[in-house]
Amino acid sequence: MDIRIEKTEKAIKNAFMELRSKKPLEKITVKELCALACINKSTFYAHYEDIYALSDTLETETVASVLKSIPHAQTYSFENLDLVTRELCLAFISHISLINVLFSGKGQSYLTNKLEAEIKRTIFEKYPEYKEDAEKNILLSYCVQGAYYAYVNNQNADTETLLGTIERIVNAMQTLLK
Repeated sequence: MDIRIEKTEKAIKNAFMELRSKKPLEKITVKELCALACINKSTFYAHYEDIYALSDTLETETVASVLKSIPHAQTYSFENLDLVTRELCLAFISHISLINVLFSGKGQSYLTNKLEAEIKRTIFEKYPEYKEDAEKNILLSYCVQGAYYAYVNNQNADTETLLGTIERIVNAMQTLLK
């Protein structure tokens, strides 16, 4: 990619993140974003259809980054769901400032639903026989959604306490399903 395009993209994204950290998405205007990014409106529209398209791009990039930061995602199975939840929590922790800005309010469910779908896709590619298994689907949903909200709602807990508790819960749930 042309370096000028890269610089413009970076300026647009940085300006958006600065504005988004201060106000809801619906209150951000292209005009104020362009002023902050030091670009004109036509430049913005050459890159994005509107503010919502920019937000969607950043959200998609963040979800991909969270998933990419999970070290053993390709080796997940139903036998190591404690590892799945541990690594997922660590991925949340490493991206929390970005997550808090982009997915504040209504956006939290978008993040967790997208992550859940991708983790299920990865596991069901390896274990297609479980794709229609309601118990396995519920367990995976609980692991992803539960891990996220347990972390978000208990950020004051030390990391090892949080991770250890979540792992014990997942292990107990797995035992119940055997």
